[in-house]
Amino acid sequence: MSGPHDFDFLHGEWEVAHRRRTDFLDPDSGWVEFESTSRCLPLFDGAANLDEIDMPYLGAKGLTLRLFDPEREQWSLNWSSSRTGTLFPPVNGGFDGDRGEFLGEDTYDGEDVRVRFVWSGVSPAAARWEQAFSVDGGESWLTNWTMDFSRPS
Repeated sequence: MSGPHDFDFLHGEWEVAHRRRTDFLDPDSGWVEFESTSRCLPLFDGAANLDEIDMPYLGAKGLTLRLFDPEREQWSLNWSSSRTGTLFPPVNGGFDGDRGEFLGEDTYDGEDVRVRFVWSGVSPAAARWEQAFSVDGGESWLTNWTMDFSRPS
């Protein structure tokens, strides 16, 4: 079961290697790679956190607010971009061991999509995040963004 300290590994400073599709819904689109930095602050004694990621390549920053719901024993992940200043619809879920899966509904380029975030390879020194979209209700997924987190040298 998920718990209020699942994201403790993320607290602090990170260097992030991104790999992102040029078109999130096209399996034949190319990939771009770029670097960023991130920092994550714990809140609510670990049952929440806030991170900011600085992505100069995209000319944007991102913010994630993660909140643990003790009644449902799951997390909501709430993302915002400095480009819009609004919250995207949340993804919800939790961890099973060192793998976390979070699902939600959104739209991309006017098309309804199911969204999946996966956290894996979690340790105090590294972690991996992946985003995938489904246009068929979750029958198939297209991974369109990965981020590999490592501690600064």
